[in-house]
Amino acid sequence: MPLLRPAGAGRLSMRLLLIRHAESQGNFERRLQGRREFPLTERGLAQAQALAERLVSLPLSAVYSSPVGRAIQTAEVIAAEACLDVIAEPRLQEYDFGEAVSGLTWREIREQQPDIIEAFRSGRSDFPAYPGEEGRAAFQDRVRAAIRDVAERHEGDGRVAVITRAGPITLFLFDVLGREYQRPIPFVLDNASITTVEVNNGARSHVPPMIVTGINDACHVNHIQSDDRAGGT
Repeated sequence: MPLLRPAGAGRLSMRLLLIRHAESQGNFERRLQGRREFPLTERGLAQAQALAERLVSLPLSAVYSSPVGRAIQTAEVIAAEACLDVIAEPRLQEYDFGEAVSGLTWREIREQQPDIIEAFRSGRSDFPAYPGEEGRAAFQDRVRAAIRDVAERHEGDGRVAVITRAGPITLFLFDVLGREYQRPIPFVLDNASITTVEVNNGARSHVPPMIVTGINDACHVNHIQSDDRAGGT
């Protein structure tokens, strides 16, 4: 549901628009992409354009992006419409699943690494559990630091777009909501969707420092939506 209110409403410091990249070839092929490079599909490019046009009426102060191609491609379309440059932020990188599974389709993982997919999909707390996996604590620390640094850097700047993948957005939402990461994840993040977090600079003492006001706003791409709902990267 759209919850992108006009800047200044509620007198909060700024709004973070956490945006999942548009559909990539890896999404289309149902691959666990991780940090592997997969370009946007034609549908993904259309989604990115629709997203950029949606944001024209919501002036942006800055556009940040994960350094991986599918996020950069999405961010560049948004930035072009907003007459801004894309700022690459390495800490917005997706979770590193390791070489054992990165780039494989879910079917290939089930066939070749059944123990790994079971561990990944469970509500386990023993991260990392397989060779090369980054580890949840390290992932959470860098994502939290990256997004909070952006919020501090742009205090009072209205809206800032942060284009990344489902993993970092999901983890940051759990962090803001004060909940431990869990599976199954109780929300979806569609390609090119907008998740809004409002930042309170302390002017309203009864309001938490960060408030989630919208999750998975994708009305601008409903007519070109992909089948990869939430869980892909």
